[in-house]
Amino acid sequence: MDETTTAEVPAPRAEPRSPVAHLADRIGGAGSADTALLRELPFLAQVELRVDADEEQAASRLAGEFLGCPLPEAGRVSGGGHPYVLWCGPGWYLVVDGGATGRGLAAGLCAALGGEYGAVCGSVVDVSGQRTVLELRGPRARDVLAQGCPLDLHPRVFAAGAYAQTLFATTNIGIHHTGMHSNGNGVREKEGSENGVPVFRILVRASFADHLTRRLLDAMETETRGSATTS
Repeated sequence: MDETTTAEVPAPRAEPRSPVAHLADRIGGAGSADTALLRELPFLAQVELRVDADEEQAASRLAGEFLGCPLPEAGRVSGGGHPYVLWCGPGWYLVVDGGATGRGLAAGLCAALGGEYGAVCGSVVDVSGQRTVLELRGPRARDVLAQGCPLDLHPRVFAAGAYAQTLFATTNIGIHHTGMHSNGNGVREKEGSENGVPVFRILVRASFADHLTRRLLDAMETETRGSATTS
């Protein structure tokens, strides 16, 4: 009797699931254009760059040539789109890109930093899986954040292009004031225009994303109720 063999069929790969995918319905139904809206920007490539003080000038030049933007000054963000670079501390930067993979971005940055000297002038690590990004926008976005964040987010203090690491509801986060704003029709306008509204991007560790998102949604609900009462 002939023996027959059956080819093994590989198991289908599971689709990646973002840290707050289970809250998608609640996020989608929360807030309003008159107060604030929340969305997740999942799976962005994130690469951490650390350089010593004596290497920072060379690293900034070489990284800038590869990324198309220089490394930012303290408390700032460089790059207007993707990629953009966040200043996290002395000699510590986070490169974020929605149009690349973390592995590819890290490899390209390593090659750029090592191309001139034969050795990478800095530490480059793909940390894309560590954090997710939430985007909060709307006329009352600052009021929502003020319910759990000690930072002064007034635009004269926390201006467009600012980035800081802080807390919201006991959770460590990073806040980036993007400085570009949507009028709801896909048109990007500066804040202060008739239809412009503030937009903040919030970086949070994946393991704390559920807690943070729930607290933000609670704060949005409070602002929505307050807006309805005063209108």
